[in-house]
Amino acid sequence: MKSNRERKMPTRDNGTSLAERLITQALADAAATFVDSIKLSSVSERVRRGRRVVLKRRNAYSEQLADLGNLYFRISNIPIRFWSKVEDWRRWEADCFQMLNGDRFRVLASGAKTVCVDKLPGKTLWEHLTRGTLTRQMLEATGRELRRAHQLWSDEFGGGWSHGDATMSNVLYDEKTGRARMIDFEIIHDKSVPATSRHADDLLVFLLDVVAIAPSRQWLPFALCFLNAYGDTEVIAELENQLAVPSGLAWIWWGVRTSFAKPAKVKRRLAKLQDIIVNLGHYRAVAARARKSRRPSITCQEMSPGMPRPISRARATRARAKAPSPEMPSRLPTTR
Repeated sequence: MKSNRERKMPTRDNGTSLAERLITQALADAAATFVDSIKLSSVSERVRRGRRVVLKRRNAYSEQLADLGNLYFRISNIPIRFWSKVEDWRRWEADCFQMLNGDRFRVLASGAKTVCVDKLPGKTLWEHLTRGTLTRQMLEATGRELRRAHQLWSDEFGGGWSHGDATMSNVLYDEKTGRARMIDFEIIHDKSVPATSRHADDLLVFLLDVVAIAPSRQWLPFALCFLNAYGDTEVIAELENQLAVPSGLAWIWWGVRTSFAKPAKVKRRLAKLQDIIVNLGHYRAVAARARKSRRPSITCQEMSPGMPRPISRARATRARAKAPSPEMPSRLPTTR
């Protein structure tokens, strides 16, 4: 989650009726502000047995706040949920960290409301984006890592794993190794959502940071660099269906996702990205059909690379000599 951002509630008319805004104002305010102002967890760093670790501890009333946020998500038809029960969150947080980063880093034992993990090297991509130091290498590494993570099996989903909150703030990049790693697993996708849609939502959440914040000359090259590195055409095709600014109450969470950037700018950039994805998908479909139409016949004589064998040339010569001329039918007409 974008916990280091300053957000303001939107004042524009986003299509909801006055009654809807009045009835759900408390829920909407909670969904937009408790991410920063009323945090579910507090994070601190320590040194334990010579290892620098990060302690993430659930705060008081976190279950009630998570339930309130989840009520807003359900009303707005947003397919994500906060982990409400502390024990469920601890298990998911530790399991995800171990699955994605257990090659070099460890999850350590800690208290009943705390998860303790090794501190990962590097800075978040959000820091690089806001400081103007984001590079294509970072985006490519993130695309590859997210593709790898989506291919991992999750018992929780009964299918491919997904993050649920894959913002730039939750991706660390280590410049020494060129490796991107994901953190912060407070949110999970609704288990009823198909894997392809969940994966596309992860792409969307990441790209919203690029679309909303990156400079005009960089946002599109950055977005395409990330998508090309991710490389799953089926998921990218599903992403094309999600590149639309929502209306109603869902727009408030969309504002949180985009740091309440100007809606017109976000909408224009998403439309541009959508057009490119559609055209790219059409090109790939045409290329696939062309490759299929050029598939060699299975009845052809087996040949080795290079010049044809002499016996093959002889057969071709005899065949041409025996062939009838173009104006002569190959068979006489039959009569009854």
